Amino acid sequence: MAICLSSASFSLPKHHSLISPSQFLLFTKKNSLLTCKSTNDSNEDYLLDAPVSVGDGFSFSGGKYSDEPSPADEWFKQGKYVKAHPVGGTGEKAKDPIFGLVMAGSSQSSTDLFRWFCVESGSTANPPVILIHGFPSQAYSYRKVLPMLSKKNHAIAFDWLGFGFSDKPQPKYGFDYTLKEYVDSLESVVDKFSKDKVTLVVQGYFSPVVVKYAKDNQEKISNLILLNPPLTEKHGNLPSTLAIFSNFLLGEIFSQDPLRASDKALTSSGPYKMKEDDAMVYRRPYLTSGSSGFALNAISRSMKKELKGCIEEMRKTLMDENWKVRTTVCWGLRDRWLSFDGVEDFCKESKHQLITLPMAGHHVQEDCSEEIGDIIAGILSKRRRI
Repeated sequence: MAICLSSASFSLPKHHSLISPSQFLLFTKKNSLLTCKSTNDSNEDYLLDAPVSVGDGFSFSGGKYSDEPSPADEWFKQGKYVKAHPVGGTGEKAKDPIFGLVMAGSSQSSTDLFRWFCVESGSTANPPVILIHGFPSQAYSYRKVLPMLSKKNHAIAFDWLGFGFSDKPQPKYGFDYTLKEYVDSLESVVDKFSKDKVTLVVQGYFSPVVVKYAKDNQEKISNLILLNPPLTEKHGNLPSTLAIFSNFLLGEIFSQDPLRASDKALTSSGPYKMKEDDAMVYRRPYLTSGSSGFALNAISRSMKKELKGCIEEMRKTLMDENWKVRTTVCWGLRDRWLSFDGVEDFCKESKHQLITLPMAGHHVQEDCSEEIGDIIAGILSKRRRI
């Protein structure tokens, strides 16, 4: 039995019960890591800043889980940065919105163009397919889909500004996270990845942004694949799990909580439970910089304000007779955020293909990655799959 308390970390294995007054706590330093020991002979010592295999694998200390390689480090090594979309603002140093203090250098954006983190797989000579994550998520959600598509395509997944390893400018200091800004920035980053026609795959609440971009650039798009997009009027309200980040003051506080901002936001939308290794990757941005939370807060406010209008515009676009892009809707039927009611009727009326995944939730690429990878590959090879 062991309990450790410090100003930076808290670690308590789930199988332990509360400590009794008679038990003894001893804190020692070993190799710069805090070791906790108990007085019994069960030999259950563990480290606060330790690999996930020891203790619960979670610590706020320095924004890192341990000094050993983590899944986030491994994912980062696979990617690279590309620079796209001009940085706006006045050039002043960003300040946090609560106390007005100048934020650290790691919270500042580039001075000319924003840095986008992306992971590529497959030959650049093959037709490009760009995998776009939803809100809130990361390119990491496509980690199992990328290699499946790389056999015949140049597959690319990127982090939106404000997410993952991409730049997270403080609102009013270069990027305000409006949906229009996301449309404009998407054009810049797509042009950076490829000058040829591309297939766009987008999941969730960023679908209206991608459809708006595609409407104005139909000549550049060969296929559009929407994964659980908000399509009906009922989808215009953010679920409470996301809407809470837009609240005054409370939103700023909750946006800084890595468990609420990543774990709860992802696992509450569907049937799956993340493995600890995967959770560590999604938490990393919120552990390393407060700018991730401030970005999440700003995005939530924009979504809450603009989502209904953007969904209505997306519906009109997809049903317009001038819409020429081949479009497929893939829907995880166990989505806890967006109801399936009305989705089938919309697809029939708009004459877009609908593919349902009975075991997937809102983040279909997490729940059924192999299946969605096969579906996308089939669409790209012009095989129709029902």
